[in-house]
Amino acid sequence: MRDLSQLPNLNLALVQTHLAWHDREGNHAHFEVLLEQARGADLVILPEMFTTGFTMDSERLAEPEQGPTCKWLKAQAKKLDAVITGSVIIRAADGSHRNRLLWARPDGEVLHYDKRHLFRMAGEHQHYTPGERQVQFELNGWRVRPLICYDLRFPVWSRDPHDTDLLLYTANWPAARRQHWNRLLPARAIENLCYVAAVNRVGTDGKGFAYSGDSQVLDFQGESLLGAAEADGVFHVALNAVDLAAYRARFPANLDADTFDIH
Repeated sequence: MRDLSQLPNLNLALVQTHLAWHDREGNHAHFEVLLEQARGADLVILPEMFTTGFTMDSERLAEPEQGPTCKWLKAQAKKLDAVITGSVIIRAADGSHRNRLLWARPDGEVLHYDKRHLFRMAGEHQHYTPGERQVQFELNGWRVRPLICYDLRFPVWSRDPHDTDLLLYTANWPAARRQHWNRLLPARAIENLCYVAAVNRVGTDGKGFAYSGDSQVLDFQGESLLGAAEADGVFHVALNAVDLAAYRARFPANLDADTFDIH
């Protein structure tokens, strides 16, 4: 049994901002300025497809697995002495295109998660290959499980069989469905007895779709610890493992959870 009470606070920095359409270098430069405001964080979270905006032009914009953005993330993680994460369009070793979350550690290692649920209403399933597995990363003893945008709508995939402490969502979630975002995120925190951090973008993309932000951090009861609303900037919050451990001891609903396999 893990003793969560011995873990340090986990310091998060959520970067909610506009994205330049199909402009990797421009977005790199923009985020480099913002990342200076993220110093002191253990984990820095960027939006989905943070180098391009949410685009179906995967053939032209995909980067190789060890391409420019992977190298850029490694450099920024080392510079900040923090993990930096967000999703990028990647051409995998098998030739497929992936909406891939990169988890860049300051020691130079980069792990990843591939988006499982592809947003068919925008044709994402026609331009990308879905991920095959859930993953979990460890940071300072905390167990973090990343998911991407549309994954939020699928409670079976979000359901936690891994004793996760933090569910992390990175997104380009449009303003037209803002209410869904703000209702589903607390549900995921409550049902999984864990913290939830979710980072969205703001501004308008190259297709004219508006994004309202609402990046946020919720505790294990779905209560708000941080809400960025529509602001453009970097937002800090600290997660407390002692509080999480105490709540799970008081209300161990996870002990009555159903077991199942995902295919």
